[in-house]
Amino acid sequence: MKKRTYIGKALGDTEWLLEQWGFWRMDGMGVPRYVSPLYALIRDNTQCHGEVKEYSVTDDLALVLDGAVARLTKRDQQMGNFIWLYFGAKWPALRIARENDMGEAKAREVIKAGIAWIDSALETIREAA
Repeated sequence: MKKRTYIGKALGDTEWLLEQWGFWRMDGMGVPRYVSPLYALIRDNTQCHGEVKEYSVTDDLALVLDGAVARLTKRDQQMGNFIWLYFGAKWPALRIARENDMGEAKAREVIKAGIAWIDSALETIREAA
């Protein structure tokens, strides 16, 4: 499987953010969940390697990306679904294309258009920073 790279590409920073959002989303971050008191005692008093992962994206930024993907899905269902599947579920473009009865090039085109839409949605955040 080919590794996804973003350095030196147009919209590469937005693609990288979406990739980080996908990892954040796959691990269930940002979702309130119950932790039993017994589990907390065991976790805090044993040597274990199953700690919470640290991401290169903050929870706040990941939630902003999550909202942008949701707005895109509401505006254009197919494009939003492709972004969600490609970055959120880590499906390759070929699998997305096959599931939607189209060519891989067309699926990549829709994904790139979605990335551009997310990039423009994030512009207000860049201006505020």
